[in-house]
Amino acid sequence: MSETKPAGPSREAKKQMKSAARLYAVQALFQMEHSGQSLDAVQAEFENHRFGAVYDGDEMAEGDVETFRALLEGALARQARIDQLTDAALKETWPIDRIDPTLRALFRAAGAELVTGDTPPKVVITEFVDVARAFFPEGREPKFVNAVLDHMARAAQPQAFGG
Repeated sequence: MSETKPAGPSREAKKQMKSAARLYAVQALFQMEHSGQSLDAVQAEFENHRFGAVYDGDEMAEGDVETFRALLEGALARQARIDQLTDAALKETWPIDRIDPTLRALFRAAGAELVTGDTPPKVVITEFVDVARAFFPEGREPKFVNAVLDHMARAAQPQAFGG
């Protein structure tokens, strides 16, 4: 008899785990900025206590650890470049340090994914607009995020837009 390996997560489950990792990365970057915690401390907290945690009977999604770590590490390693892309996309009167800290964390996480070029920019934009909707379900922020990320993506990966 041959042994069959247990199947890993389905394609849809993997996609959901990556989406969750993006949301967690925004939360982690926000937390790092406000608490002064180190990358290692925040990664450990999220991976050990938040991924798949149950709060008031609601189970949190399991995040893709590889995506989560890549976004955090990329955002920190390339923060100056990402902030330049963000500043260029914002009006001169609103540099990145003056915007909402949740949006700043979101732009840094999305920017990390855009500057690596591993994921098609339109996918990155769609995913992070969904993250913005999670944080700002009633506001105009998702449209703002869409516009800023489109500008950032065109600057970071002009070849993906025929440029």
